Amino acid sequence: MRLAILGAGDVGRSVADLAGEYGHDVVALADSTTAAIDGDGIDVTAALDRKVAGDPVGSDAPGAVFEAEYDVLVEATPTTLGDAEPGFTHAKRALEADRHVVLANKGPVAERYEELRTLEAESAGSVRFEATVGGAIPVLSTIEDSTPQAVTAVRGVLNGTANFILTRMAAEGLDYEHVLAEAQDLGVAEADPTFDVDGTDAALKFVILANVLADGGFSLEDADVTGIQDVPGSALDLAAEDGRTIRLIGEATRNGVRVGPRLVPEKGALAVTGTRNIVQIETKHAGSLHNSGRGAGGPETATAVLSDVGRLPPL
Repeated sequence: MRLAILGAGDVGRSVADLAGEYGHDVVALADSTTAAIDGDGIDVTAALDRKVAGDPVGSDAPGAVFEAEYDVLVEATPTTLGDAEPGFTHAKRALEADRHVVLANKGPVAERYEELRTLEAESAGSVRFEATVGGAIPVLSTIEDSTPQAVTAVRGVLNGTANFILTRMAAEGLDYEHVLAEAQDLGVAEADPTFDVDGTDAALKFVILANVLADGGFSLEDADVTGIQDVPGSALDLAAEDGRTIRLIGEATRNGVRVGPRLVPEKGALAVTGTRNIVQIETKHAGSLHNSGRGAGGPETATAVLSDVGRLPPL
């Protein structure tokens, strides 16, 4: 497949870097200001070196990507809420040109799912979005293989930053502010960690899962969300006395989305530690399925993107 990649952050750069190993050609790579485009395949190493050095990725404007001869648009620009722009319009332009779209950007799938599916139905192209939920963990493909109709609920831990903070608070008896500062020093938490600690990031992922199960009907505003900022160390101590701990647990069903701190057995499946994520998929016929692994990171998320590309039919 010929890939046009919009977004040159950690995920976009990793997709470009790994595409050749998966047998794909990168014909365009764009950041917010410039693009490198070549129908025969760009020099990925040179383009990435320019990006890392702070130089223009290429000599073209980002919008010129849509004029390239590509098969799949990889949308890896930052997630935005509400109207999910510009990611939604990027996907729309590709589908209207009968090209495939693979999303790492959560916005279009969480906020405008029905519109996206309508565009897909009218296009020769397809939309896939494994990378929007759980990084390298094959959550959506597992649901797809089981068929969404046979899945009754999905729950689990889908934010590594929040999980790291709660793990450290429980293990070391430290307070929230202390562990948050430690997480920021280690690069586990962003300078502005709001989306992670207030539950928004996890909620977006569970909204996407609810949309897959119910074939749409949900956006972030429909989710019941509580973050971890007000979890006291004393609550973790009390939980430990009873053989339990606290994790930021999300749940998606056809009836709604909930995300918040929950008590879980200390040695149970959902009590993953550090930045690890886990998803528990409840099915009608196969019982409870568990997938666990790294839920974020450039190379990890890029593997989900490229796995999606591999599932696409030729145009």
